[in-house]
Amino acid sequence: MLITLTVRLVSGMYAHHDWACELEIDDRSSLHELHDAIQRAVRFDNDHMYSFFIARSERAGERLHFDGDEYSLDAPISALFPLPRGKKLFYWFDFGDDWIFSVSRSRKKPRPGPPEQGYPRMTGETGTRPVQYEGYDPHAEPEW
Repeated sequence: MLITLTVRLVSGMYAHHDWACELEIDDRSSLHELHDAIQRAVRFDNDHMYSFFIARSERAGERLHFDGDEYSLDAPISALFPLPRGKKLFYWFDFGDDWIFSVSRSRKKPRPGPPEQGYPRMTGETGTRPVQYEGYDPHAEPEW
C-alpha cells in the first residue's frame, strides 16, 4: 500500500527558506529507501552519513535512534506509524552541516498504487529547495 509522507526542512547550515514536499512511498519500504527518496527530492549529493530518530523536537536531548533491535533502518515504514504520542520522526543528514527534516504521515488513506507508476515519487513541493553546498560550484576549475 502507498502512504503519503510530508517531509519538511527544519534546519541546516544553509537552510534560509522554508521547504517541504509530499512523497508517495510503499509502506513496506525501509528507512534506507526513504533516505534515498528524500535525497532525490531535495537533490542533495547523498555523500554523508544519515540517521532517523524519534523525539519531541529536533533538538530534544532524549532521542530514540534507529540502530537497535526494537527499531532498525531496515524496518518497514509501516511499523513506525502511529508514532508514540507527542513524538515526531526526524531525518538527520550530514552530521556536520546538520540538515534536519521532519517526516510525518499525511491524513490521506493508504491506497494501492498503479503498477506503471514508479515509487517512491514526489507528488508536491512548497517553498524553496535548499542548496546543499551554498557557494560551491562542482564544475569550477580548482584554484592553484
